[in-house]
Amino acid sequence: MDFVSPLLDVASRICNCVGDRADHLRRLPQKLNSLRAAMEKLNNVHKDVKERVEREENLEKKRTHVVGGWMERVEAMEKEVNELLDRCDEEIRKKCLGIYCSKNCRAIYKLAKMVPEKMDAVAELQSEGSNFQEVAVPLPSPHVIERPLEEKQVVGLDSPFREVWRYLQDKQFGTIGIYGMGGVGKTTLLKKINNKFLQSRIKAFDIVIWVVVSRPTNLERVQETIRSRLQIPDERWKGSDEDDKAAEICRILKTKKFVLLLDDIWEPLDLLRVGIPPLGDGNESKIVFTTRSEDVCRGMAARKSIKVECLEEKEALSLFQAKVGEDTLNSHPDIPKLAEMVAKECRGLPLALIVIACAVASSKTPEEWERNLQKLRMHPQDVAGTENDLFSVLAFSYDSLPDEATRSCFLYCSLFPEDYHIPPEPLIQLWTGERFLDEYDDIQEARNKGGEIIEMLKRACLLEAGTTPFLEEAEYLKMHDVIRDMALWLACEKGKKKNKFVVKDGVGLISAQEVEKWKDTKRIALWNKTSIEELREPPHFPNTETLIGRMTTSSFPSGFFTKMSRIRVLDFSHKDLDFSHNERLKLPAKIGNLATLQYLNLSNTNIIHLPIELKNLKKLRFLILDWMFSLTSLPNQMVSGLSSLQLFSMKSLSSRLRMDEIILLEELDQLEHIIDVSITLRNILSIQRLFESHKLRRSTTCLLLEGCSDVEIIHFEKQVVPSKFPNPQCCFNHLLSVQIHVCNKLLNLNWLIHAPKLQSLHIANSEIIERVIEDERSEGPEIESGLSVFSRLKFLTLCNLPKLESIYGHALPFPSLREINIWHCPSLKKLPFDSNICMSKQLEKIMGDQEWWDGLEWEEQTFMHNLTHIFSTS
Repeated sequence: MDFVSPLLDVASRICNCVGDRADHLRRLPQKLNSLRAAMEKLNNVHKDVKERVEREENLEKKRTHVVGGWMERVEAMEKEVNELLDRCDEEIRKKCLGIYCSKNCRAIYKLAKMVPEKMDAVAELQSEGSNFQEVAVPLPSPHVIERPLEEKQVVGLDSPFREVWRYLQDKQFGTIGIYGMGGVGKTTLLKKINNKFLQSRIKAFDIVIWVVVSRPTNLERVQETIRSRLQIPDERWKGSDEDDKAAEICRILKTKKFVLLLDDIWEPLDLLRVGIPPLGDGNESKIVFTTRSEDVCRGMAARKSIKVECLEEKEALSLFQAKVGEDTLNSHPDIPKLAEMVAKECRGLPLALIVIACAVASSKTPEEWERNLQKLRMHPQDVAGTENDLFSVLAFSYDSLPDEATRSCFLYCSLFPEDYHIPPEPLIQLWTGERFLDEYDDIQEARNKGGEIIEMLKRACLLEAGTTPFLEEAEYLKMHDVIRDMALWLACEKGKKKNKFVVKDGVGLISAQEVEKWKDTKRIALWNKTSIEELREPPHFPNTETLIGRMTTSSFPSGFFTKMSRIRVLDFSHKDLDFSHNERLKLPAKIGNLATLQYLNLSNTNIIHLPIELKNLKKLRFLILDWMFSLTSLPNQMVSGLSSLQLFSMKSLSSRLRMDEIILLEELDQLEHIIDVSITLRNILSIQRLFESHKLRRSTTCLLLEGCSDVEIIHFEKQVVPSKFPNPQCCFNHLLSVQIHVCNKLLNLNWLIHAPKLQSLHIANSEIIERVIEDERSEGPEIESGLSVFSRLKFLTLCNLPKLESIYGHALPFPSLREINIWHCPSLKKLPFDSNICMSKQLEKIMGDQEWWDGLEWEEQTFMHNLTHIFSTS
């Protein structure tokens, strides 16, 4: 029995084993179905994770290593499971066909045991994939991101680009401002600078950050853009306030050498609030920004401000032709020439060139081009794309002006013709006459504010400055043609009221039917070879406040002024008097009925007589009668009847005017509100009358002395000035300009030491004058402490003064002097310059005879060497 027990035990084990295997084999199909189901769930999780990864990768992120490894394991698992399922299915198929043996039994048993193992592995992968919080992370940021830029758009920007790039390489210049009018190419230039850093050899900076600031300034948006480039994670950003975000940006940027490119800034941006660490003290990072305003450059403390100018004519044509395309340009032989003419109308402004080129690119016939050219000249807003793509962009500069007065002053400049040189002082007078500057109590304050507005418009690149070689108009203003077109579009309520501002230049005869359309016009400006035909009945101008009639005509149609119930400004002046025009301008007596008139300018007209009815203009504040060479007299009591008059100007040389100057001065002295007088005097009694009146001395801004041959004139400075002025230091506090012609007995002009604000001095054709001002230390009244002789003088002209030996007894700093003209003054051997003149940034030009210049004596020879480059004989 002992050997039987072991046999029974073996048999029992065999039976149990066979039973277990049979059970595995019996349950195998069910397990396979469970494995398939589990694998399907895993595949679904894999698909979800893969889609998440692809979305993130489209956002310039990369999958994490954990997720990447998991996806690879899933793909491998799927392959293994499919192989297992295929083998199990094959073994089951064999069993069903009856081709089964013990060897097959062992194989299927092994396969059956693998199924649960795979199910566990699949379940584990599924659980892992379902719990991914993050599937991708941001890619390492490139040190610069390329900005899209057409090569043909960078035409004409090589010079400013080289200048900016040179300063970027200079450690002394941390912040660089790029400014210029709208549409001139500032953003294009900044893109070119950005893309320059893509070159592999330029590795001086760790990162280049581009931010569009725009308006209104949004600090949060600026910080968000910088955060994106620096890849600051959410956990360090979300929920943080402005200060915390700034601190985080600053913490990272302090570890980097960066370039921050800020495009389209409209007001100074507080970089510390953004989180930009201060430059300098070892921080060699750079900030470059673009703006339309030079004021922003100052507010941003730019170490260097670079202005982007309009394109030269050749460059402008190249850009225009590139945008139009060769196909259009070659479609007819006449089109290239017409294209040049159209391009010239854009005056080198890149945005205008691009917009207009796109508008005409589809025009393939000369007739279409001619129509477009005419439209551009007469009604530019009607050219396709001009309003939305050009004027609306440029108008942002207008919208950014600080107040309504400044905006009104800007729009007013559009009344002048294209390329017109606008003298600043008459422009400010017009603004004041229009009551744009009414918040200021008097003309002097308004003049100062007008000067500030001009400077503001220049810095905003809405006006351009220029100079001429002529002393009287040494400075002028000019409005770019496209800016002017935009201003007219705005003045006419964005083209909705086309006749609100009417400006006609050289159009010939204007028909009565045209004039009838002006009943809603607010401002009318008629220029150069423009006239109005005779009207059947007086026109009705109920809304007209301004009439500028600088045209070649002898008179206005009858009754033209009778129905101007709101007129404030009448300006019939001419820039130059045309003596070849035989017909004389006649001023109708009914002009005296214009009860609302506040400004009247008749300068440079050939009027012989002024109607006495002018005295009825009780609201008139400005009367300007300069250079009226044909005028023979002023009606008595006309000036004194103008009870609101604040400014009177009557400058002329060698005129036919014969009148009692003393009576005119007495009439002026009677005016309660007079504070600005410009006048020409021709005898000693008139001069004495002016000098004896405190009101007239205080009010005189421009004084011309002509032909004063009275013997007393030799002494009037010595006898009248010291003895008659109780406080001579305040004699001529507002005197800006003095001109003296043919005063042959004049010895000196010592009284000018009491004109502390004098800006222009012109002395000509005086035979015996030896000194302009004798040294005040030896004679004359004592100068009040702090008063500097000629400290405001900008222009000095001395001509035909054969005995002149000295301008002043000792050297002066001349801090404001810009131009000196000295002709035929052979005895003048020395200029009263001290060492400051060599360092002056104001002095631009010295003109005179070469022989005189070569014979000058200098305190130090270096003075001459330092000034030779600005000396000229013509």
